[in-house]
Amino acid sequence: MLENAQKYFEKILSKVEGWLESFITMIPNFLLALLVIFITILVAKTLRGLAYRMMQRITRNEAIDKLTASIVFFLMVTLGLFISLRILNLDKTVTSLLAGLGIVGLAMGFAFKDIVSNFISGVYLAIKSPVNVGDIVEYQDAMGVVKEIGLRASRIKTFQGQDVIIPNRLIIEDKYTHFTINKERRIDLEVGVSYGDDLEKVEQVTLNAIHKIPYLKEDKQADFYYKEFGDSAIIFTVRYWVDYLPGNYLIYLRALSQGIKNIKKAYDQNQITITFPIRTIDFGIKGGESLADMLVEADKK
Repeated sequence: MLENAQKYFEKILSKVEGWLESFITMIPNFLLALLVIFITILVAKTLRGLAYRMMQRITRNEAIDKLTASIVFFLMVTLGLFISLRILNLDKTVTSLLAGLGIVGLAMGFAFKDIVSNFISGVYLAIKSPVNVGDIVEYQDAMGVVKEIGLRASRIKTFQGQDVIIPNRLIIEDKYTHFTINKERRIDLEVGVSYGDDLEKVEQVTLNAIHKIPYLKEDKQADFYYKEFGDSAIIFTVRYWVDYLPGNYLIYLRALSQGIKNIKKAYDQNQITITFPIRTIDFGIKGGESLADMLVEADKK
């Protein structure tokens, strides 16, 4: 019994001694592997900064600049890790690790397909640039300025001051309105005038008022169209164009406001009536009699 125990103890001791000898033998390789990883990280950080600055001069797209820099950093660190494992004679471990990563990557692809989809969409947005930082877009009920295009999601600052985060895949898949891609926008102003007004005069006065707006595009004329006979007014639409550039989106609101003020002032000066939903009995409109004359006539009878 004691002899068997002594044999087992000797085997264990021999095994431990072998491990110690292997460890002592591998100490230089281990230190060299650590040095390789340390140097690789320093080089990777330097190359990441260089890649970022170089891409800034080429694309001027923050998202793709950061993506390229991150890819350079990841590739350098991965290369250093594999070299370190090779120094430690762990080639088989590297092969097993790559095979395991493939299986794990496939499983994670199914589990995190939305995240992967958003990432791929972010890369597409960065490369194709259908939307850029500073553009004015409307997605569903959110309208505002694009402040950030990330690799997973994009951020819109609405005109009311809220931040709206939109997953990138929705920007690719869903419908959104891009207001600054053509750098111009049309204003449609709808007005109703009295049935007793001269329509030719209304059109001329309205266009003269619109032409006084300082924000109009010079290469596009204002358009005037009568639309319909309303319940208490003849409805028309006047259309005019303004520049709509990133960072200057308030021009649209100013041109709209100035158009309303100019029309109101011009109508007051030319005795043109802008109707509103109030029922008015007027027997003096063209072809009729005034109420005062009818009352006098009734008294005579």
